[in-house]
This record gives sequence, structure tokens and C-alpha cells, in this order.
Amino acid sequence: MNWTDLRATAALLLAAALPAAAQREPVLKQIQVPHPYYYREMYLPQVTSGPNSMTWSPDGAELIYAMQGSLWRQKLGSREAVQLTDGPGYDAEPDWSPDGRLVVYTSYRNDALELWLLDLTTGSTRALVANGAANLDARWSPDGTRIAYVSSVYQGRWHIFVATVSTVLTVRLTDDRDSRLPRYYYSRFDQYLSPSWSPDGRELVVVSNRGQIWGSGGLWRMEATAGAPMLELRREETNWKARPDWARDGKRVVYSSYLGRQRNQLWLATADGGDPFQLTYCDCDHTWPRWSPDGRRVAFVSNEGGNPSLRVVTIPGGAVETVTAATRRYRGPTGVLRIDPIDGAGHPLAVRLSVTGADGRGWAPDTAWRHADDAFDRRSRAFEMTYFHTGGPATLTVPAGTYAIQATKGLEYAPVTRTVTVAAGKTTTAAVRLGRLLDLPARGWWSGDLHVHMNYGGSYKNEPAHLRAQAEAEDLHVVENLIVNKEQRIPDVAFFRGRPDPVSTPRTIIAHDEEFHTSWWGHTGHLGLTKNLILPNYAGYANTAAASLFPDNAAIIGLSRTQGGIAGYVHPFDPPAPDPSKDPLTYALPVDVALGNVDYLEVLGFSDHRTTADVWYRLLNTGFRIPAGAGTDAMANFASLRGPVGMNRVFARSGPRLDYRAWLGAIKAGKTFVSNGPLLSFTLNGREVGDEISLGAGVHRLNARVSLRSLVPVERLEIVANGVVVAPIPLSAGGTRADAVIPLPIARSGWFTLRAWSAAAVEPVLDLYPFATTSPIYVTVGGQPIRSAEDAEYFVRWIDRVTAAAEAHAGWNDSAEKAEVLARLAAAKAVYLRRAAKQPSLP
Repeated sequence: MNWTDLRATAALLLAAALPAAAQREPVLKQIQVPHPYYYREMYLPQVTSGPNSMTWSPDGAELIYAMQGSLWRQKLGSREAVQLTDGPGYDAEPDWSPDGRLVVYTSYRNDALELWLLDLTTGSTRALVANGAANLDARWSPDGTRIAYVSSVYQGRWHIFVATVSTVLTVRLTDDRDSRLPRYYYSRFDQYLSPSWSPDGRELVVVSNRGQIWGSGGLWRMEATAGAPMLELRREETNWKARPDWARDGKRVVYSSYLGRQRNQLWLATADGGDPFQLTYCDCDHTWPRWSPDGRRVAFVSNEGGNPSLRVVTIPGGAVETVTAATRRYRGPTGVLRIDPIDGAGHPLAVRLSVTGADGRGWAPDTAWRHADDAFDRRSRAFEMTYFHTGGPATLTVPAGTYAIQATKGLEYAPVTRTVTVAAGKTTTAAVRLGRLLDLPARGWWSGDLHVHMNYGGSYKNEPAHLRAQAEAEDLHVVENLIVNKEQRIPDVAFFRGRPDPVSTPRTIIAHDEEFHTSWWGHTGHLGLTKNLILPNYAGYANTAAASLFPDNAAIIGLSRTQGGIAGYVHPFDPPAPDPSKDPLTYALPVDVALGNVDYLEVLGFSDHRTTADVWYRLLNTGFRIPAGAGTDAMANFASLRGPVGMNRVFARSGPRLDYRAWLGAIKAGKTFVSNGPLLSFTLNGREVGDEISLGAGVHRLNARVSLRSLVPVERLEIVANGVVVAPIPLSAGGTRADAVIPLPIARSGWFTLRAWSAAAVEPVLDLYPFATTSPIYVTVGGQPIRSAEDAEYFVRWIDRVTAAAEAHAGWNDSAEKAEVLARLAAAKAVYLRRAAKQPSLP
């Protein structure tokens, strides 16, 4: 059987053996807009322990705001908050009716965002818009007869609707327009967000990206009638958080913008399109602005202290008042839940905790940073899992009832789940003891996440000390905070220092490095930079001065290496794997591999792990040695994220003491394995991952020693050689352990890895599915190189696609840079052509 037949047969057998597909699906999957991890955090309502949206009473004396998933009412000058709603969903985005009787709000329930009405006199609630879509950003008209809001109900895209309250008749106001623009982060179809009424109720100010390639949109003005023409007031990116509010004087509009800065502040614009000026100044984010009825104050949300807080600024004057809920009056009976995480010796332990009530809602302490998963299995949960990190004991106030507690600490501790009942007016204490599965640092293995963004436009303001606390709770030893742009801004640009952050400890290192963004060649990570960030840190951005495809990734990697950095490709592939015979391709991974530019590949990351591994195997089959890396791409200041930090991690064997440079050296040397759950050990005749074994010609037998410990069950543990499973390994009955010595007959050169995986998601691994793989051990027999002509030809076709696209691109600045890049593409192709010319048999 030849190599092609062998691999095809293996793929068919694997597919036949797989169980039914996992049911883990995205939160609010009905929204059909690209890049959901951005709008889900930056636009949709978040459940945070601090306030995150608010509305004024008609007399300007009170505020109603969202906090901990409920609505609360508080008088200005008072320190007592009164709870107005308490389930069955998460409630947010209140807007008070002009007559003071009702509040419209967004309620996350029934796997949708619905609009509900709360009667402030009776406390009763009723649905206003419950159509299975995402409905939000609701605002009363000045006469109280209509409500403008945003909905995804039409084609899954963001449009402005108006509902007549008395009849619940809804009308879509905005046109569905295909812009045909080359948008990178946004749909080709224009979007419309955040309506705000004019004082006379005839018009709306909205946010739209009509005519824009970058950003969620600028400010537009339109009549509140279907199909009305739109007048552009202000062109900006705004990144989802503008939320304009039209003052009752009809002349001023307050909105949130970063406008050439790294963080959002409040800005004042005119309703006729005049130039804006800045209203607040803070090295933090100020969002959700709302005018007081008299136009003399603006309420807003600030994350200056890390967690969101509610503030009011006077205009003119600038005096800022913080609205603090020192006392909380709950709707129903509550109790106190104290959780004490401890290690095997009874010492306090920093951990991740998830607390879930019988109705599926999550709970957290009043000062904790709440986080929510980005997907979940509807068969087992009503809502996505929520969690928080704690450095020790945690205290929560919760409604009386039964709660499930899950405690985790990275991958080297066994998770613990407990069920407790909290009685009204009582304190219930639950101790959770976590025992170690393995102590890998004692063996010289240190874990790290190669792809984290400390701040990226999220609800919280993160700092290195807090990022370190997140890592400690996840038992993570190295965090690579990759400084990167979010369109115009670069949130963490001020943190670069060319060495680990001073908050680092002997067991936890925080490093600030770089991700280079390009909409063309593929994103790359640059670790261990010592001198400067590489700026601008993006290329191929249409309709900007960075529209050229130069610098390509090879040029950037060269700049990285001149200052001691190592470089790798990040979040590579989702299924299906690229098919160069038909797919348009611009991704330069095989180019940079051929040119010797790739020090690691995120085999485990924000992508499909098995699809990525398939391309990795092909590259290994052409004779290149590419270490396995891992990065979560966790936006660590998000309330709703793909995460947490360290969910996808690399273990590097760098010695008994954690040394940053030695650790990076171990990654580059391939002394790694990557995992989101299973812990692997793999040797061949005593040689470890990253090593090479040289044998004479002939048939040899090598002993593979394998071991697995996993915090979740896995379905498969197997040795892979040159892309083919050559040895399935028996697992324990629970699928969490294995120890075996496997004889492997070897007659030809090849590479060998150990991998573990399952087809279905398993909590507490908040990823597509459990997956782990080692980097290869390389075996050379008779001095013959590892070669696959089939795979080399695959990459020849791939580079042909990349070259054709680059030649046709109209954004080059000059012919010299185009010629330089095309020459590199040709050189890389020549490498694969040479390797395709030789075809030794593979094991």
C-alpha cells in the first residue's frame, strides 16, 4: 500500500470510529455576523458584578442599572440598591419610560435576547419582543408610545426596529445593504446599532458602518420611518461601544470613543455633525453614557478600578460621583455561600470557581471578575458556564437554594464538584480540596500560554498583577501578553519593556510581546522581544496606508529575530483543511516554513486542533522540524471570552528552575507538548520529544514508553508516525490514565508523536474537545531524510495560489517591495519542488 492509500484508509477508519458530533455550540448562535467574540463582548449585554448599563428616572433623582445579571434601583446620594428583577434569565440594558411607570430591558433567556417590560408599581413583567432572535439596545420614544431597538431577527444581521407598545407591532427601519466592501472583521452587509431618539421623537441617531471598511460604525441620523434616508454625522471606527445618547436640548450627542487613543472616553458631538470634543479623561474605559433629563449630568460606566463601576459627571463642572451599592435589598430570601479551596495539605489555594444555581444561572462574589464561556451544550445547560478566579476563600450572596460548585486549577489538579444547599439567612461553608494529578515543574516541565491579550476592549481594565493572579489560579507559569492592534488602537502598547514584567515571580512570568496582524499572510506571534515593538504591527489593511502586502511575515520575522525573538504562526486552521486545488489562499505558513522562519506552530489554539494537526503533519512529512506550541487567544479583560487564560497551553521542559530565556529555548528546540486537558509523557528508547535518533540501515525495534494523566476522560491515545496512527494505546476504564511500553518496528526515517483526544467537548475543558500532542521525536534510518513527494507537491500548489493572489494585489506601494516578496515566494516554492523530486518510502 502506498503512502496516499495508507493515509486515506486511516482517515476513513478514523471517521467511522468517531462518536456523534459534540453539541457544544456558540452562545446566541442565531446571530449571523462574523467574529462573534468581538460583538459578543463589546456590544451584547454582559453579566458583571459591577454595573454595566443604566437609565435615569424621569425626574433625574434615581438610576436603574444592571448588576450581577439583575436590575437594581438606587437614589442618587443613597448607598442602598433595591433589586427589581431576579431571573429566570440575566437582565440588562434598562430604559425608563417617560411617564415613570415602566422599564423596558433586555433579558437573556430561552437561548435568546428578549425585550421585557417591568411595571414599577406592581413588579410584574411581561414580554414585549420574544422572537427567538437577539433583541437589545431598547429606547423609549419621548412620547412613550414606541420603542426603538436593535434586532438580529432579519437574516441574523443587526438592524434597527421600532415597536409600538400598545399593539406590539414591529417595523424594521433600516435597509439591508450589501456593501461589497472588503471588510475583515465585519459582515459585507451594513449594520445598524444603538438608536437614540431626538427630543421631538421624529428622528434617531444610530451607529452604522455604511460606507466603512473598518470599525463598527460612525454616527448617523435618520427619520424614525422605514427606509428613511440616512445622514452621516461623524465617521469613526467606534468598535461597538459608541452608544450615542441625544440630549433633550436637541443639539448635543454624547458617545463613547477611543478616537486616536487606546481606551474609550466620553465625547460630545453636535446633532448636526460638528466636531466632537473630549468630556472625560482617564487611563481606563468610560462607556454607556446617558444624559440626565435636565442635560446637566451624564451617567456612565467606568472600569478605572478594574471592575465596572457606575459614575455621574456634571456638565459643566466635571465633578464625578460614584454610585455605590454598599447595601443591597434583595427581592427574595438569600443566604451566604463561603467556598474554601484548599490543597492536599489543607493550605488555601488560588483556583477557578464556577457556581451554578438550579435554574442554570451562574453566581460570583460582589467584587469578582465574572467570566462566561463562549459556547455550551444545550442538552446539559440552560446557559453557558460562568466562572471567576479567587486567590483563596470566596464569599457569595445568593438566593436560597441548591448550587453546584466546580473548582479547577489548571491541568495538573483533579477538578472537584460539590453540591450544596444554602438556607435563607444562613452562611453555608463548603471546603473544596484539590489533589494533584502530576507535579510537572518538579520534572522540569513549565506550562505557558503563548497567546493572551491582557486588554482588548473588554469590560474590565486588566493590569499585569491581575493577569498574574489569573495565571496563578490556572496554575500557569508563563503568560505571553501579545500586544496587538484592534483596528486603530493598540490597547497594551504602553506595557512593552523588552523583558518580563516586574510583577513576575519565580513561578509565574508575565511577558509583554507582540502579535503581528495582517489580513493577508496570517497572524504571527513574536516572543522574547528585547528592544522594541515592531510597528506598525499590521499589513494588508485595505483602504489604509498599510494596504500594501509588504512587509510580509518573512520580513517581520527577520526584524523579530534581530532582537532575539522567536516567531510562530497562531490560530491556524478551521475545517476543512486548505485544498490548494480549489481554495483561494494567501496564508504564508508553508512559505515561512520553507524559508526557516517558523520556530513554533500553535497546533493547539483558537482553531480546530485536528485540522491544524493535519497541515502540521504534512509539513513534518516534507522534512521540516516544527515544534508544537499552544495559545488560547484569550482576551483576559473580557467578561465573555474564549478562555480562560491557559486553556490552551504548552509545556516546555527547560529545567528545574523557571527561566524565561531557557523556556523559550526549549520551545524552539521542540521539547514541548501541548494540551487543554490530557498530560502526556513520551519517549523512544529513552529519547525525549525534540530529540533525534540516528540508526543504520535496516529494520530496528524501538520501545515507546507512554503515559497519560487527564483531568477529563479521553477517547483515544495513539502514537502517530508521519501522519498515520501506528499504535493505539489502551486507556484505563475511566479514560483518564494510561501507562504502556509499545514496541515499534522501524525500517525507514520518520517522525513520531503521541496524541490524546476526544471527539466531544467535556467540561471543565471549555474548548471544542480535549486534545493534546507532543512535539515529534525524529528518527533517521540509514541517513535518509524524511520526505513525502505528495505533501511537497501539496505545498507547491499552495504557494502557487499565494503567488497568484499576491501578483494580482493592487495595494503594493512600489514595484521593489512587490518584487522582494515575490522572490521569497519563489524561493520557498523551489524548496518544495526539490523535496518533491525525491520520494523515499515512509513508515
